[in-house]
Amino acid sequence: HYFVLKAGGVAGVCVDLILFPLDTVKTRLQSPQGFRKAGGFRGIYAGVPSTAIGSFPNAAAFFITYENVKSLLPHGSASYLAPATHMVAASLGEVVACLIRVPSEVVKQRAQVSPSSSTLRILSHTLYHEGIQGLYRGYKSTVLREIPFSLVQFPLWESLKDLWSWKQGHVVDSWQSAVCGAFAGGFAAAVTTPLDVAKTRIMLAKAGSSNARGNVLAALGGIWRTQGLSGLFAGVVPRMAAISLGGFIFLGTYEKTRQLLL
Repeated sequence: HYFVLKAGGVAGVCVDLILFPLDTVKTRLQSPQGFRKAGGFRGIYAGVPSTAIGSFPNAAAFFITYENVKSLLPHGSASYLAPATHMVAASLGEVVACLIRVPSEVVKQRAQVSPSSSTLRILSHTLYHEGIQGLYRGYKSTVLREIPFSLVQFPLWESLKDLWSWKQGHVVDSWQSAVCGAFAGGFAAAVTTPLDVAKTRIMLAKAGSSNARGNVLAALGGIWRTQGLSGLFAGVVPRMAAISLGGFIFLGTYEKTRQLLL
């Protein structure tokens, strides 16, 4: 499990730091004040310390949970059980990983839309005005975004790998696994973008405003009424690009690191 931890952690850090600029663009496109006012293309690495600190434990927590749950669940010869096993394992992995991810995401997103403030200042400001629960604002909406995402991405990734292995008559290489990961991730990213926009709005909302309560349906309704479909899919292109590339690097690095360590 130490190896899984290391493989997942290394993969997570690589991805998050390489793709950070895309993430900043996405957050600013989704922010209530709009892309230009949120900083445009300036200070594209604002909030990166928060990601750098949260990334390794977050990815490691996900993979430890994912692999453990997978080994506990019945996985006999019944192949129809496999997708369900992967879905349950991935969902539980997300619930645990979000305990680490959400505070780092709240600080990161707030830094991304106010590039003049330092990460530390945003962290202390949030703690001072909202306490610990301020750092967990958007936990529900993050889990609600991650679970459907995992339910689409992981079974799709596993079945694409199986299909490719079957086609070529031997198990996929780590680069092929990564290509499957990119497809699965990009598709899952597109489908779950409205949930991602809602989560961004909740995390960035002023304390005491209606969005700050964290109701995902209310946030979605508000975006739909004011901006329609384009509002619900704000930032879909950088999100798909980041997650496809992320899926490619992350799942590729993960498989490669695992091969090297085991």
